[in-house]
Amino acid sequence: MTHFEINPIGYIYNDFIEKFGVPRQSGLAGSVISKIVFEKEFSSKDYFKGLEQFTHIWLLWQFSETIGKDITPTVRPPKLGGNERMGVFATRSPFRPNNIGLSSVKIEKIDFDEKSGTVLYVSGADLMNGTPIYDIKPYLPYTDCHIDASNGFALDDTDGLINIKCTDILLKKLPQEKIDGLFEVLKQDPRPSYQNDSERIYGMSYGEFQVKFQVNDNELTIIDII
Repeated sequence: MTHFEINPIGYIYNDFIEKFGVPRQSGLAGSVISKIVFEKEFSSKDYFKGLEQFTHIWLLWQFSETIGKDITPTVRPPKLGGNERMGVFATRSPFRPNNIGLSSVKIEKIDFDEKSGTVLYVSGADLMNGTPIYDIKPYLPYTDCHIDASNGFALDDTDGLINIKCTDILLKKLPQEKIDGLFEVLKQDPRPSYQNDSERIYGMSYGEFQVKFQVNDNELTIIDII
């Protein structure tokens, strides 16, 4: 077997400081803006000529937090309750033979300056802050979008959504531009499906903030933002 090494072309930066709370798929938190900063050798304008003509791109990236972890043929998808096992190639589990992720995101802005080179601003990413990016490719709707495709056992974009309650006093602790993104994340119920204790207080990092919440039936209540 031939082995070869691939190296990051850049890194993504956003408010997802830890795995807990990261959207389960790309595109589900479209209000969250991420910044992709490229390594100097790949930041030239020439690498991105024509990219402004596309609205979306594919990101190929590394599940950097799972490197060195044991890999098994089957995994327990959290949204199936954590009890049913499925083949790793039938899931988007981060515990994969080559730790490679694939996400489609929307281009919000392409910036360039002499110091940082080219910087991409994208929305809808499901990557943790600091995740290495291996490659980007244009998203082509005529071939990449299959309207007759099946979700299999996976949830669709509206399954599992819950209601959010939060006081105006707590919301004032957040910058206005972060509120929509936080609500989009929390509406997906970031808890594992097998956790259903209405008395338990959960904590989620969101940028520089720590968000505390409880869930009772189909309602998530934010109880503190620190």
